[in-house]
Amino acid sequence: MSFLTAVINSVGDESIQEYLQERVDIILHKIKFMEPVPVICMNLDNQVDSALKQLLEAAGGAVQDNPMQARILIYHQPNAGIPEMMGQVPQLLQKEWPAVEYNKVYLFEDATAAFSDPQSLVDAFEDIAEMLYPGYFIFGNEGKTWMSFAV
Repeated sequence: MSFLTAVINSVGDESIQEYLQERVDIILHKIKFMEPVPVICMNLDNQVDSALKQLLEAAGGAVQDNPMQARILIYHQPNAGIPEMMGQVPQLLQKEWPAVEYNKVYLFEDATAAFSDPQSLVDAFEDIAEMLYPGYFIFGNEGKTWMSFAV
């Protein structure tokens, strides 16, 4: 969790630091009582994308390298938005993947730029927590920065 704390602590305004840390702490408190979720993040070449690995792990994800071992699949492509991914993802999916079988496929807008901006980083952390634990978190960004992709 130190990378989140380091980014939050880089904010000069103490009240903003406290606000961001409070948002992170809410997620951390809830997920400590939950089982880690096997998740894989892939790009539009169907290759493992490790750009979000730290955020996935911090949000309770057990990051996998094989889609057959993941219950949740997140597509993330640098410099690509949801509409572009929507056009490409259907032909990338394999029906035998557990995440596909159980409709746990998500499209996530490029969030790698968020790593230097504390507000955006916390937003991305919340989005990932909501994808990993739907029903436990509702932050209101579904359809804006990420979406569920039903097959």
